[in-house]
Amino acid sequence: MARILLNKENLFYNLGVISEHTKSKDKVAIVLKDNAYGHGILEIATMASEFGIKKAVVKTLNEALIIEKLFDYILILAEKTFHTYSHTFHIALNSLKQIDNLPKNCNVHIKVDTGMHRNGISPQELEEAILGLYKKDIHITGVFTHHKSADELSTDFFWQNTVFSRVKEDVKRICEQLLLPLPAFHSCNSAALFRHTNFDEDMARVGIASYGYLDNANVFKFPKLKPVLSLWAQKLSTRVLKKGQSVGYGGTYTACEDITVSTYDIGYGDGFLRLNERCEYTTPKGYKVLGRVSMDNLSLNTEDENVCIFEDVNTLAKIHDTITYEITTTLSPNIKKEIV
Repeated sequence: MARILLNKENLFYNLGVISEHTKSKDKVAIVLKDNAYGHGILEIATMASEFGIKKAVVKTLNEALIIEKLFDYILILAEKTFHTYSHTFHIALNSLKQIDNLPKNCNVHIKVDTGMHRNGISPQELEEAILGLYKKDIHITGVFTHHKSADELSTDFFWQNTVFSRVKEDVKRICEQLLLPLPAFHSCNSAALFRHTNFDEDMARVGIASYGYLDNANVFKFPKLKPVLSLWAQKLSTRVLKKGQSVGYGGTYTACEDITVSTYDIGYGDGFLRLNERCEYTTPKGYKVLGRVSMDNLSLNTEDENVCIFEDVNTLAKIHDTITYEITTTLSPNIKKEIV
């Protein structure tokens, strides 16, 4: 049976590097949305909680309910309505209209658009948002933004920091006028956190770095992290492919000599995407994927019973001209996961 192995030691190593940079585990909010970037939300949440992480970030209320007992503080990024109440839940306010759908006494983090132009209120709407929440007896527990290019060489990162600094001052002024407690301020995703040499915000929302990846790490001299997830496949059958015979759909691989070939129980239906025939992929142990990846199978030049398909997705990300996030989040949530 195909399986995903989750390396607990590597996760703890990454969380250690992250918490050292934030100067406290209490300032780390691990991002667990989209099934923990394909790693398994409950498995990663359980290990992160064991490490001592007390804050988490998810996309939906359903995700929050899965991990509710493991964290003291859960930020929900994309829930329009809020049908249940928990003191651990904090919902992101992405627009002024959303205020009407929020219940009295819930906790809210106001998202401010500082340049990404995706979600969040504009800085000019800040006072209106705070007053609207105040009138509904809603607790403003956070104000945050999101960087659009923290992992790229551009001036946008510095510009957004400047805009968010002004937002912080405006929030402090309005809260003082209304005698409201100051909310937590946060702007850093994984790349933004490590762009700061002296992190001084209240929390950082760390996703991909927790799982061992940082795009453009060499450009910015980010710390070396360790991938947490490895994908393993089990053999279904073995045969000898004679010289001149082909294997798989379209017969795109033809044997140049007699070769032993085995079929394994991983395919694009499991999230291991079809490879461009012009690209060769070799497993960590040196086995080659032969021909096209099928929905449920692929072929390798080995007869090993179990094979590690990948333990670092950087190579696959380059082959598919995409990012590491897309490779891991594409994996089927039905693949069995084991913590090792």
